Amino acid sequence: MKYLSLSVSLSVLCAALCLGPIPARAGDTPVEVVDDRGQVVRLPGPARRIVALYGAFNEILGAMGLTERIVARTRADALPPAILDRPVIGTHLRPNAEMIVALRPDLALQMGGRDEAVLPLAELEARGVPVAFFQAESFEDLFGVIRRLGVLTGSPAASARLEADMRGRLDRVAALVGASPVRPRVFYEVRHPNLLAAGRASMVNDIIERAGGRNCLDADKKLVRLGEEALLELNPEVYLVQRGAMNADPSPPASRPGYGLIQALRQNRTLTVDEGRYSRPGPRSVEAVEELAAFLWPQLKDKIGPVPGGDMK
Repeated sequence: MKYLSLSVSLSVLCAALCLGPIPARAGDTPVEVVDDRGQVVRLPGPARRIVALYGAFNEILGAMGLTERIVARTRADALPPAILDRPVIGTHLRPNAEMIVALRPDLALQMGGRDEAVLPLAELEARGVPVAFFQAESFEDLFGVIRRLGVLTGSPAASARLEADMRGRLDRVAALVGASPVRPRVFYEVRHPNLLAAGRASMVNDIIERAGGRNCLDADKKLVRLGEEALLELNPEVYLVQRGAMNADPSPPASRPGYGLIQALRQNRTLTVDEGRYSRPGPRSVEAVEELAAFLWPQLKDKIGPVPGGDMK
């Protein structure tokens, strides 16, 4: 019986591979954008079967009311919750191309950030799957991604509503924080041990700035390796520790040898934050700004409104 089941599954897979992408519906009009490789992505009609190789796209599509168009997820993705029953097609950097093609998507999405992110795209494109590649290292980059997803899905009004909502919340925080030149110097820990931190070419940097802080790591890179001696020289006033896939079980900074000399530790200004909210560009990035602004400026907390529950220490 097991052999029969395997045979049937292979037959279904082969049939799906032979069928290729689902054709455009009658009445559809072509949609087109330029992705962040500079390549034209042209579809015969709005994308209705989408595979995202990076989970932030699922969150964006969900916030646009398009969750039903997501036909798969990667192993790490659980948002929006409705996608948990979707087939798992591997990981962000190592997706299973055969499984993806068998699902007959009319669009696959990938996010840059690591050089390896572009590697799976050639195989998908060679198998006839249209691919759009995006980069988002700031909110303005993210809004550009959202607008182009609106075009590719034939849902420009939904993308415009999402962008307007996010911009409105960011503007509210900016009005409360003001343009004070005195801004707390913030350090963002990506990983420990083998200390890795967020530089200025990152979404984290924009979150810190919009929350009224200043990234104390003046490096034009997304990620920066540094020794603890360099960290002590930086002497940040606020220390953020991300918890997530890259920093699964970080020890409390106060328990680490030498960290007690850092100003943030002496003044009890550390905050453990969710990696997905801070490091993954998407709708929740605004929540990160609100959460951090409330932490940096506690006198404004009630005015900023309800924020996600960070682990404040």
